[in-house]
Amino acid sequence: MDMSVFDLFKIGIGPSSSHTVGPMVAARRFLAECGHGQLNAAVGVEVALYGSLALTGIGHATDKAVILGLMGETPQDVDPEQVDAKLAAVERDGVLRLLGKKDVPFSARTALRWHRGSSLPEHPNGMRFTLKLADGSVIERVFYSVGGGFIHAADESQAHQGAGPGDAAIPYFFDTMKQLLAHGKASGLPIPQMLRANECIHMSGAQLDAGIDRLWQVMRDCIARGLVTAGQLPGGLNVKRRAANLWRQAQEAKHGADRANDLPHDAVHQVSLYAMAVNEENAAGGRVVTAPTNGAAGIIPAVLRYYIEDCRPGDPVKGARDFLLTAAAIGMLCKKNASISGAEIGCQGEVGVACAMAAAGLVAALGGSNEQIENAAEIGIEHHLGMTCDPIGGLVQIPCIERNGMGAVKAITAASLALKGDGTHFVSLDEVIDTMRQTGADMQDKYKETSLGGLAIHVITVNHAAC
Repeated sequence: MDMSVFDLFKIGIGPSSSHTVGPMVAARRFLAECGHGQLNAAVGVEVALYGSLALTGIGHATDKAVILGLMGETPQDVDPEQVDAKLAAVERDGVLRLLGKKDVPFSARTALRWHRGSSLPEHPNGMRFTLKLADGSVIERVFYSVGGGFIHAADESQAHQGAGPGDAAIPYFFDTMKQLLAHGKASGLPIPQMLRANECIHMSGAQLDAGIDRLWQVMRDCIARGLVTAGQLPGGLNVKRRAANLWRQAQEAKHGADRANDLPHDAVHQVSLYAMAVNEENAAGGRVVTAPTNGAAGIIPAVLRYYIEDCRPGDPVKGARDFLLTAAAIGMLCKKNASISGAEIGCQGEVGVACAMAAAGLVAALGGSNEQIENAAEIGIEHHLGMTCDPIGGLVQIPCIERNGMGAVKAITAASLALKGDGTHFVSLDEVIDTMRQTGADMQDKYKETSLGGLAIHVITVNHAAC
């Protein structure tokens, strides 16, 4: 398939890859494709948001992301610390500088339109951009944010969204796990080496390694920030950040004179805290890596840190690279043959896929066979099948943060089960991915990132009754 590890793993900001990163990219792309002459003739801009983007967009900072994208900001380069100041200046002045070049009058209250009762035909995350020109004409274009920060326009195919050179040039082309395993048997290569060969068609080995190392550095930094940052998360639910306090308690129990609370399962507890730390950072709008989404961004970094610090590999740098290459392969298969969008198939496509990616990556880093890698990934998805996406208040906080902690532990368990076996298993990864796709299709829309069902409704109803 024509997809790169750097398509699955993108550096961006929280709280959502589909509702924040994707809309920011789409807004910037829309204006960039309008052209210099049309941009100079602009007198206004409007954005209509549909479906899940409209229903949970405020909680997911879609409005902020769209404005930043229209200003020319990108998810990987925007400074999270400057976002509020930039948006406040637009609101104060009533002027938006399109791509940093052309001033037009702007008010978010009138320029952003939320169509909560309707969706566009191709995907629940649809948005329509309209550029108004001085002669009274308009330029309109529809984009879809299809999960993990991926976007596509309504007039283009999703088939080739990646950064790769084209399927024909890829030495180990695969659309299914069956194909990838067949390549492994024919070549004698493990999955990370085949992924490396595919990537090196369009970049050098040094460039690939530098890019992967950069991803791990951002992930590692995100964990570190989350483990020392206390306070309250934005959004109105008044959710307290817990990772820092729990991490402090864990370190005191581990290193203090009183070891009474130092329990055997504390290593697993720490993995949960790594994941929660990342997703608290994400919920606060911090710098994260989509893995494969922002809502599930904590699982892979948590398991990778566990591998490096607790498994004590001989070559942690190579192990981390193999981990992320293998994880990317699983993510590619899930995106192509099902979805990684919570608005399309529920949280099974986010936390479930991230768990599978992390489990497969851990097995690869620990020297497992290709068949054991497949087994671990299959277990990771299988035990998230049917998981709904029902965030309370439309915020990526409850139950999202804890789900990442649980998903990281499940990934380690899945890897352990796979490594203890010989790689044979009853359900194939391709079959469980197809099951996930069909389960998502059968799932009611209210359980797919709309905050119209599940926990989102139950908790709010209870709270209102208590008042």
